[in-house]
Amino acid sequence: MTALQRLEPGMRVVVRYILPTGQATDALGPLVTIDERELVVDGKRGLETIPRGAVIAAKEVPPAPAPRPRG
Repeated sequence: MTALQRLEPGMRVVVRYILPTGQATDALGPLVTIDERELVVDGKRGLETIPRGAVIAAKEVPPAPAPRPRG
């Protein structure tokens, strides 16, 4: 079973993938959809559609920490 097969919509994930420029980048956030062609992550840059063939690594991550109170 590959790392992508373990992921399900709703999980908070980090996905490292290759951009068309050849650079690697990460998408961090809830996994919206996943199918045999692509993944969609709701990250800081909005919805990121990632072709499965561009994925280098992917895993579930813990929930984001609670905001710290300002004082």
